[in-house]
Amino acid sequence: MSANGVKIGVLVEGAPWTRAVPGAATLARRAARAAVAAARGCARGEIAVVLADDATLKRLNREFRGQDKPTNVLSFPLGAGGALLGDVVLARETLLAEAARQGKRPDEHLAHLVVHGVLHLFGYDHRRPAEARCMEALEIKVLRALNVANPYRARPATPRRAA
Repeated sequence: MSANGVKIGVLVEGAPWTRAVPGAATLARRAARAAVAAARGCARGEIAVVLADDATLKRLNREFRGQDKPTNVLSFPLGAGGALLGDVVLARETLLAEAARQGKRPDEHLAHLVVHGVLHLFGYDHRRPAEARCMEALEIKVLRALNVANPYRARPATPRRAA
């Protein structure tokens, strides 16, 4: 599917994603489309969103960032001028653990991480406080349009049920 001249593909690596977040591929595509529209770029090309696992993200994080641990999302911008804009890769186990710890719904956290990752492809960053405020404000705006709560607002932790 195309969003503002950008084709968005979603690859789901394994059935655990569909059990953990029903409709994950559709939601990821919708969130990516919304982020592309909000980025206000004139880009044309393709974005791949890959729903992977912690082992994949750990390997990619070690190989490309020198950190031997999984992370929630990695973005790989491929630069202007090519048909491919970049890839966004998410780790299922980390996403689910963070959602539980932060009292968020897994589907909402998935949407947030996809939006976050796609904005990185368009040059948004959060290394400096001013950049972080700008990027977070745009994420909140995009997520609001997707009916997803502000991910930066503190929420009470979800109580654990007794076994």
